Amino acid sequence: MRRWLSVLLILFLSLVLAACNSDSADDVTEIDFYFPVAVGGDIANLVDELVADFEEENPDIKVNANFGGSYSETMTQVMASVQGGNPPELAVLFSIDLFTLLENDVIEEMTPLFGEDYFDDYYDAFMANSQVGDQVWSIPFQRSTIVLYYNKDKFKEAGLDPEQPPENWDELVEYSKKLTTDDQWGLEIPSTGYQYWMFQALALQTEGNIMSEDGKEVYFDAPHSKEAMEYWLSLSQDHEVMPEGVIEWGTVPSDFLSGKTAMMYHTTGNLTNVKSNAEFDFGVSFLPANEQYGSPTGGGNIYLFKDIPEKNREAAIKFIEFLTKPEQVAKWSIETGYVATRESAYETEELSSYVEEFPSALVARDQLEYADSELATYQNGEVQKIFNDAIQSVLTGQSTVDEAFNDAQSKAEEVLAPFQE
Repeated sequence: MRRWLSVLLILFLSLVLAACNSDSADDVTEIDFYFPVAVGGDIANLVDELVADFEEENPDIKVNANFGGSYSETMTQVMASVQGGNPPELAVLFSIDLFTLLENDVIEEMTPLFGEDYFDDYYDAFMANSQVGDQVWSIPFQRSTIVLYYNKDKFKEAGLDPEQPPENWDELVEYSKKLTTDDQWGLEIPSTGYQYWMFQALALQTEGNIMSEDGKEVYFDAPHSKEAMEYWLSLSQDHEVMPEGVIEWGTVPSDFLSGKTAMMYHTTGNLTNVKSNAEFDFGVSFLPANEQYGSPTGGGNIYLFKDIPEKNREAAIKFIEFLTKPEQVAKWSIETGYVATRESAYETEELSSYVEEFPSALVARDQLEYADSELATYQNGEVQKIFNDAIQSVLTGQSTVDEAFNDAQSKAEEVLAPFQE
């Protein structure tokens, strides 16, 4: 009899435990978080670490981190999920994807979700690609500017002061000539993937940006645009300090780290990668000026998607709050090289100590004073392709600057015509 009672008791306890586990599983809210990995380093592991820390603090929420590859590949996967009726809760996508996402009416406005003091803590240059008028539609997360990386050892070999990088276009040519040898280029500027972004820096240094703030106009054929492109072309054609034709985005950091080039234009998002792998002393500086300093901002923002259950929405907002705490923003900046997007992050003990030991980490932040928005328009993918193709055709000798940029302006105006008021 006692044996049967024991069996019944065990069975009863098993059923109770199973029920508890079932209830516990039902209480867990799962959210999908799409994320690109666009630069060197170990960012995927860092995201997994942040997710684990969040889940430990919030055992009732499970975050499914989906790594989509490049920004464009991630955008494709996200939009496929949205169109399939299964939108993710959150995604980090290009800040310049804003107009495309608004056009498709798939993201939720962020303005009512956070206090005014919260948004005031973000740098204005990053907020420019995050809002339309007074409406905030995304949160700056992994953001960047373009900076100049230079090999101090190569500077010494060429008789240049390793603590005095080039400050203007003339000095950039002068330094690059001294640094160019039979087996080494003085400078590399990538011309694939984000060539419009590299070009924007030269245009901003000359006069101004290449599009309107409302995303409805472009200025590809403006005099300052053509002047910027002529200078870029001259670096390889006239001054012979840079390879002719196409220079791949992904190989430029490798060339710099291996000593094939002495200077490079690249995203500050590669700073930690360079810091970890350079076997030489290197420096980081503002991009050299023409009439003024200038760089476009870049990188990704966090977007919250529409048409998700309320409990998922609340969990997603909680995850955004976690990711954007000053301490987390500081950690992200240190581990990746991206600019910390909140001013308060630089007041944390961790980041303030880091930049004191490694002042190069402040260059991109300080350059924000001269930064402006990355190219963002309606039908942005199509407009970008038009302009990227124009830049490529010039650099590869297929077209003159006038031919390519006038044609790009006409094609872009056709694409943007439906959005004119």
